[in-house]
Amino acid sequence: MTRTSRIAGAAALSLIALTACSPAEGAATSDSAADSASAGSTSQASPTAAIAQAEVDSAIADIEKKYDARVGVHAMDTSDGSTIEHRSKERFGFASTIKSFAVAELLARTTPAELDEHVTWTKEDVEKAGYAPVTEKHLGDGLPLEKVAEAAIRVSDNAAANIVFDHIDGPKGLDSALEDLGDSTTEVIDREPDLNTIDPGSADNTTTPAAFSNDLAALLEPEHLSDEDRTVLIDWMSDNETGDPLIRAGAPAGWKVADKSGHADALRNDVAVVFPPKRDPIVIAIMTENNDPNTESDAALIEDIAHAVLGAFE
Repeated sequence: MTRTSRIAGAAALSLIALTACSPAEGAATSDSAADSASAGSTSQASPTAAIAQAEVDSAIADIEKKYDARVGVHAMDTSDGSTIEHRSKERFGFASTIKSFAVAELLARTTPAELDEHVTWTKEDVEKAGYAPVTEKHLGDGLPLEKVAEAAIRVSDNAAANIVFDHIDGPKGLDSALEDLGDSTTEVIDREPDLNTIDPGSADNTTTPAAFSNDLAALLEPEHLSDEDRTVLIDWMSDNETGDPLIRAGAPAGWKVADKSGHADALRNDVAVVFPPKRDPIVIAIMTENNDPNTESDAALIEDIAHAVLGAFE
């Protein structure tokens, strides 16, 4: 699929030479009590890696106390598969981070001509979706499907995300697409805004940091997403309005971050492909949940976690 006119300016984030990387741990993960009880682990066996993991475990334990929250992290260096993890196999509601994978699936399924097709929606569609800063302005005229997908990523427009769902066979279609990536953990059940509601004890609309991190790594491989489509996706994730105070704020200076955030009351998440200078990318999923469900999550929580975790890869 070729979109020369749409990927100008994104060449700096090109993912050529990523085809050799592979996840250190499959996206399909177990949910056993033993996995959930283990707060931190690493696939690396070297003493240096063990020290880095121990330092991150200590830092995140302090962060969990500071913010009174449960924190899950999975970060992987795609050059060698080494990981830093904390509660990486515990379940969290994914909230709007799921939009990154929905849009990736849309890009994989569609031709440039199909993305240029004009789509429209109703006032009821916007009102039901909730947050819809772009689609609410185009009730009368609509937009090309590509612009709708871009709005779902850049500003996390819920109505736009639902239109994307319409074009990938709904939540079931996305769930199936994630299974094709090797992810048997994530359970995509609902559209916006219902996907933000997590019932106690239910796996519906949840995932694990390990699953989403490995899903991101899979999207870096050409058999899952073409170079052209991947460049478009990374471009949209690199210049969004929701990620600045999150992983991007906690990343080392000079590291570029392509992310998609998710937030619903006590939940706050961010998933990202991080580009250190002159190195292969790092994929990272950070998921958090306040211990008090009636409190609002703090963006600084994600920033602090990113600072601790990405610092271990410097």
